[in-house]
Amino acid sequence: MAMRAEHQFDDIEQQRDAAYTGMWVFLSTEVLFFGAVFFAYILYRGLYYQAFVQGSRELSIWMGGLNTAILLCSSLFMALAVHAAQRGRTNQLVMYLIITEIVGAVFLGIKFLEYYQHYKDHLIPGMGFGYGGANANRVELFMVFYFILTGMHAVHMIIGLGVLSALAILATRGKFEGGYYDPVDIGGLYWHFVDIVWVFIFPLLYLVKRTGV
Repeated sequence: MAMRAEHQFDDIEQQRDAAYTGMWVFLSTEVLFFGAVFFAYILYRGLYYQAFVQGSRELSIWMGGLNTAILLCSSLFMALAVHAAQRGRTNQLVMYLIITEIVGAVFLGIKFLEYYQHYKDHLIPGMGFGYGGANANRVELFMVFYFILTGMHAVHMIIGLGVLSALAILATRGKFEGGYYDPVDIGGLYWHFVDIVWVFIFPLLYLVKRTGV
């Protein structure tokens, strides 16, 4: 099935360029957003290093590590979905999109379990924060950064799951045939970006020098 360009574009190439340019501009704004939070976090970590080490010890390194591995797997399945779309293999495309969604949902499930543990340990800032060690106020600041970074990342994951669901539905309706797969490719860019953000979040939050020496 040959694809026709939308009426506002001269041809399919112009439409494709506009779609990819729009996504890269969007991702650039996301880099600025997360970059600003990362910069602020690194700045305060330098000022209150010992307290941030104490805060990092309250995180579950094995849950964070497991989620890192899970997200890397999801990127692999997303890449396989794009590859299937390029080859016009609709059934494989749908399968890999669904697997990517499942893996992403597992990540969120583990993340919310971690949040629940923080709730039980009274480590949620502004909700009866009850850290019992020294530097409690600065440890609370660390947890503020933790919830901002991981919370915004989780929101992006949820949006990504919605995008993947829409792509899977469109694929089952035969929308990605005849060499047309740009939405899948662009959706893949978004998913990989969200994964890359976590690759920065994990060491910055979970791997602050744990010995505290």
